[in-house]
Amino acid sequence: MNKKTLYHGHLATLLAGSLFPLGFSPFNIWPALIVATAAGFALTRCETVKTATVRGLLFGFGLFGTGTSWVYVSIHNFGAASVPLAGLLTALFVMLLASLLVMPLFYLYAKLKNRFSIQTPWQQALLFAGLWTLFEWVRSWLLTGFPWLLQGYSLLDTPIQSWAPVVGVFGLSLLMATTAALMTAAIVTERAKRNPPLIALSITLLFWIASVPLGKIQWTQPTGEISFSAVQGNIPQLLKWDPDYVQETLNTYYTLSEKEWSQELIIWPENAIPLFYSQARSVLNRLDRKAAENNSALILGLPIDERSKSTHSLVDEKYYNGIVAKGLGEGRYYKQKLVPFGEYVPLESTLRGLISFFNLPMSAFSAGNSSQEKLRIPNAVITTYICYEVVYPDFAARQAKDSGLLITISNDTWFGKSIGPEQHFQMARMRSLETGRYMIRATNDGISALIDDKGQVIESIERFKPGVLRGTAEVMKGNTPFMLLGSWPVIFLSLLMIVVAGFSARRSASRRLTENSVRA
Repeated sequence: MNKKTLYHGHLATLLAGSLFPLGFSPFNIWPALIVATAAGFALTRCETVKTATVRGLLFGFGLFGTGTSWVYVSIHNFGAASVPLAGLLTALFVMLLASLLVMPLFYLYAKLKNRFSIQTPWQQALLFAGLWTLFEWVRSWLLTGFPWLLQGYSLLDTPIQSWAPVVGVFGLSLLMATTAALMTAAIVTERAKRNPPLIALSITLLFWIASVPLGKIQWTQPTGEISFSAVQGNIPQLLKWDPDYVQETLNTYYTLSEKEWSQELIIWPENAIPLFYSQARSVLNRLDRKAAENNSALILGLPIDERSKSTHSLVDEKYYNGIVAKGLGEGRYYKQKLVPFGEYVPLESTLRGLISFFNLPMSAFSAGNSSQEKLRIPNAVITTYICYEVVYPDFAARQAKDSGLLITISNDTWFGKSIGPEQHFQMARMRSLETGRYMIRATNDGISALIDDKGQVIESIERFKPGVLRGTAEVMKGNTPFMLLGSWPVIFLSLLMIVVAGFSARRSASRRLTENSVRA
């Protein structure tokens, strides 16, 4: 291969990765993912380990460079970084994601392909699709996890989404990646040898067809309903933690909630009260009385400070991003999945204070433990997620067990009018679909919405304006297959595809060796 052809391949791979985010909200062009994945596979299918690794880096840089460009908004607008510095930090963030989460996939594909002499396109397709899904899964836990831009999200609002309660978003990703790779294999295979990839592709297409009858199954059942109001304060992020603006923030929520106390449940968003719990006792007592007098429950977010004595009689103070229930509601919840740099600073001793971005307000939280009691109101047990937690498929499914309603509170103001909040909302919808439960989403400036057990938006209110979302949510019972089994069946199937590709290649090599010996 000459250098010109090599560089053209590199450029095409970068472009393919850049097209990938078109499959997600707000664009929702899901076939773009098939094309981008097929192109990524085709451009590395027969390449050397070195070339495949470089193209993996380029594909990942294009994918995250366009798909997570919203990071720039928070770094520049709220981290007080100049345009050049914000651009540099965003580029470094994107390069880190590409290096850790995508490049190793392409490297390992080329390495295993050579190690096991996997030569036929359909075997290569199985290897690539299996690895793709495994690496998406690894994204969900490696270095606390970044399960963003998973292929399966693009299948929301299509008939294929009916597989989500069975196999979760990773199962949908496996279906997408396998389809893209096998389509490529069918195209590049010689006509005389096209049967194997066509047979494999036909089996894959049966899963697409099976989604139609699967969609008629009701995995969970309603047991009742509750009336609710989700309050959207639209507090400017630059003023949110300003001590002089605290009373204005509280007045906004008091005013918006004044006519809502007849509802069974009122929800305020993440950190709606910009005071620590110890500082907000009088405010919380007032709200507790107001809710109780009206036979209502109030759920709201605020930072919670806790003090305890250590073994050396010293005071140990911790801070949590939390939720408390007042009135007829019971319990509190501490966020378990924290946002790097937003809620805690990795390598804090080195980075803290280096630039304003590494010293954002509320960036010294501790994580809550995994054995917390769920929140309760008179007619429902509630699973709560704070912001980023809703993007973790298996975590969200485990949390949803033994509850009848999902609530997520968030503050996506950090990302302005970028595509980040749209992507976040799409992931929240997938959690409702996977668990067969209604979800109420209350945010500072949108998207506040009621989502049903099929992941469909029933009601929402206008973004970037103060308002109240009123509605009625069904309380559900029962577990979906995904809640019971998680992603393990998909992980097993992905590994099986890799084993089949390698075993089949070994058999083919052995058969060729036998035939050559006979001829000799």
